[in-house]
Amino acid sequence: MTYRNEFNLQDDVIYLNHAAVSPWPQRTVAAVRHFAEQNGYQGSLDYPQWLVTEQQLREKLACLINAPSPDDIALVKNTSEALSFIACGLDWRSGENIVSSNQEFPSNRIVWESLAPQGVELRQAELAGHDSPEDALFALVDENTRMIAISSVQYATGLRMDLGRIGEFCRERGILFCVDAIQSIGAVQFDAQAIQADFVAADGHKWMMGPEGLGVFYCRPELREQLRLSQFGWHMVEAVGDFDQLQWQPASSARRFECGSPNMLGIHALNASLSLLAETGLDRVEELVLGNSRYLIRQLEELGMTVTTPADPARHAGIVSFTTPDGELQALFERLLAAGVFCACRSGNIRFSPHFYTPREKLDQALALLGH
Repeated sequence: MTYRNEFNLQDDVIYLNHAAVSPWPQRTVAAVRHFAEQNGYQGSLDYPQWLVTEQQLREKLACLINAPSPDDIALVKNTSEALSFIACGLDWRSGENIVSSNQEFPSNRIVWESLAPQGVELRQAELAGHDSPEDALFALVDENTRMIAISSVQYATGLRMDLGRIGEFCRERGILFCVDAIQSIGAVQFDAQAIQADFVAADGHKWMMGPEGLGVFYCRPELREQLRLSQFGWHMVEAVGDFDQLQWQPASSARRFECGSPNMLGIHALNASLSLLAETGLDRVEELVLGNSRYLIRQLEELGMTVTTPADPARHAGIVSFTTPDGELQALFERLLAAGVFCACRSGNIRFSPHFYTPREKLDQALALLGH
């Protein structure tokens, strides 16, 4: 398959860590090399073309999450920055609360905890042991709930949330809905409109296979002006490029969240990576990712491992987590790393996260090490 030719990992590396930082496709390596060489021999002479690439990236991201327009896409440094725009931008009132879960990555917890001095409470639902994790969230909602903030896929367990159900619940009650989609976008199909999300944030360096330092922030257009801005500069104004203009106003588009010079190197890299996803087709990418997850779960159970990722296929994405029955988790993790299996240890689990291109034989090589 042609997409397999896009990856040139060392033969002795079994890369099962896309939920952390992904390797780049070869087209991304080439795009970065070309951009660097171009800077070296002619500087920013082709800056107008760089702006074309930037627009192409916004278009790809808008398509990837089904945003109404590329103008709804803000290019941000990371998920934490995007979530901070929401936390610092909304007009919070003392006594309000935010409902989330107790499985969130720190980025989707600390930012809301920072609002405690304003009298805003973070409520964390216990998701484990519930047939419906969504019901666990809903049980914490009351008349003072301003927002539900949840990860689309939990980073440690691989639990995939029913975002459509949460979005419908929020819309019926006038509650804001914020999704940390870093473990979804690029692995499984994501539709911000279908799930009725108000805010979506994700980094590009995991399943989108781009560089660190560049991510996406989507804010429902009618809510943009409700977010009080906390960062200002030349790039976030409506009349961008008119440096002599003394009167200014924030851009009406999502560019209002981009205060200064764009990360052009990252833009070229992520644009190249997303072109591979687009060419492969997100439906095909999801099919292959979920096929790898199902295969791992089945094989791990046969090996006697305790699989933490829920058994229900509707709860699967790209992450499969497990523990050992003998409790020797750290020793097994170290053995895997020593054998070239690049995986992660998260919240008392070993976490495998292969991508769509990961060969089945690589999964079998990793699994064979578990029986030793």
